[in-house]
Amino acid sequence: MSLLDGIKTIAELPIENKRVFLRVDFNVPMDGDKIADDSRIREALPTIRHAIERDARVVLASHMGRPKPGKTDGLSLMACGERLAELLGIEVHMPEDCIGSTARKVIFDLRDRQVCLLENLRFHPEEEANDEAFARELAELADIYVDDAFGAVHRAHASVYALPKLFRDRGCGLLLEKEINALGKLLSGPDRPYVAVLGGAKVTDKLAVIEALLDRVDALVIGGAMANTFLAAKGANMQRSLVEPDKFALARTILEKAAEKKVEIALPTDLVVAASTSAERGEVVSVGAMPENTMALDIGPKSVADFAARIGRAKTIFWNGPMGLFEKAPFAAGTFGIAQAMANSSGFTVIGGGDSAAAVHAAGGDIAAKIKHISTGGGASLELIEGKKLPGIEVLRQ
Repeated sequence: MSLLDGIKTIAELPIENKRVFLRVDFNVPMDGDKIADDSRIREALPTIRHAIERDARVVLASHMGRPKPGKTDGLSLMACGERLAELLGIEVHMPEDCIGSTARKVIFDLRDRQVCLLENLRFHPEEEANDEAFARELAELADIYVDDAFGAVHRAHASVYALPKLFRDRGCGLLLEKEINALGKLLSGPDRPYVAVLGGAKVTDKLAVIEALLDRVDALVIGGAMANTFLAAKGANMQRSLVEPDKFALARTILEKAAEKKVEIALPTDLVVAASTSAERGEVVSVGAMPENTMALDIGPKSVADFAARIGRAKTIFWNGPMGLFEKAPFAAGTFGIAQAMANSSGFTVIGGGDSAAAVHAAGGDIAAKIKHISTGGGASLELIEGKKLPGIEVLRQ
């Protein structure tokens, strides 16, 4: 069964001359009052343009950050609206709120092919509370519901879960369709060998996805600070590295389960270490030979070569989580090396959003362009890989 079974795409919905509530994910990183990365806005453009070309009146809605109830400085969607207007080359109307008389006036004055962007949904605490009355107020603004916010479909929030239930005509946008298709390939008969690369800070954060992947992959490659806990559990002295001592037994259990299921687990054999995260250079050492008072901040060149070779032999590769502190130049080589290996692969390559997506873009546009699919949702992609039913997707099924 396809994950899209029972879900209409925007191409199948009768949106001509209708007001379309289009849930997007404009939760972009900000640098003061400027957008630091507009890729989430760019990812939404195909669906927005599709709606415009079919003479719809487009009502965009998104959240940003975690505001306190009421308006919060720095979390208005005004900058997103201005950037969207530049990218589309048309005016984007922006009411001061997402509900109420002001929003209704702007929306009911829209003509075919015009676009408005509602203010931050989370300025109302009812959004995260999945409040039905709030959803009903939003429902008054449109005739058809389309969700294109993959980064939010794992949240049962009002605009994602309560709202679509109020529409007979509801479905997914082009981005959400692309995400479901790409990640669905990892769940239903992926080409083998299938290798998963996991990094990031904590075993705790990835426990559920590790358990799920052990039933699906041929090899599990583990780097980043998460690898420190596995290495320490196997007896390595990790000095001042970030580890989770209370997860040593769990790490050993995972290694035992992997052996039983004949899933190979690859851990770093060398590391880039330094005395602090602010160090201007790192030292490459073998695992088990870390100098006193140092911490592991990246995987070393031998580990990069080993991991890259495994990626090169695989036909399906899923990557989530950086290999080290890639934001700092002395500790970026491991993460960027994995990004390059993913770009060089002839297999089906998927990046699971979040920090991994940021790392691939930081590694260079030529690298990002060669990846088959870069997800726009970190948490959502992991939960889908775990095999969970995501509320924002399930509610779209007819």
